[in-house]
Amino acid sequence: MKTLVVIPARGGSKGIPKKNIKNFCGKPLIYYSIDIARNFVSDDDICISTDDDEIIKIVENYGLKVPFIRPEQLSGDQALTNDVLVHAIEYYKINEKKYYNNILLLQPTSPLRTIQNVQDAFNLYNDTLDMVVSVKKSHAVSVLCKENSEGKIELVFNKDLIGRQNYNEYFEYNGAIYIMKTESLLDKGMSKFERIIKTLMSEEESIDIDNPTDWIMAEAVYSSKYKIN
Repeated sequence: MKTLVVIPARGGSKGIPKKNIKNFCGKPLIYYSIDIARNFVSDDDICISTDDDEIIKIVENYGLKVPFIRPEQLSGDQALTNDVLVHAIEYYKINEKKYYNNILLLQPTSPLRTIQNVQDAFNLYNDTLDMVVSVKKSHAVSVLCKENSEGKIELVFNKDLIGRQNYNEYFEYNGAIYIMKTESLLDKGMSKFERIIKTLMSEEESIDIDNPTDWIMAEAVYSSKYKIN
């Protein structure tokens, strides 16, 4: 099966300015996702979808050609990942005469994702599925609560159980790996996927950088894991 790797990288990060190209343990954050992608496909099948000239320069300095500048309507805070992926698919179909059976989405904000994590996902994938998605175990269900009409806090799930070991097993999408069937994406979109299975990643591998605290945590874990001073 032919795979297109899409690495989305907007230039307008607000929580961490220039996050996708900020130095992370010695190199721009986006390079970690490119390194992973290069273990599975050739550079011609890696698509950096960005609206930012500085990101393009940094990526091309790493020897990877950026095929296009993302259209303005797909560059704002409200732009949907689904639309970004469809745009990439259509670009390659129209301009490069290439059709891909599946899409591997790698977000730059998961630098602790490993080659083995992605290989595990591919080992599970087949064309009867809409998607294989990476997850981590979640304990949120044991503490998730809401405010009731009287202004009091009450648990939402499993109200009568005590101790995490007694709860049903739940998982959270961790944002690291998505392998999708192209036909499913084009026909119904990610929000309508039904045939989804998980690939499980550890808590540390699942760190997703969204804010400065996440960045500090990710650098600390990465530095410890790979013995970086």
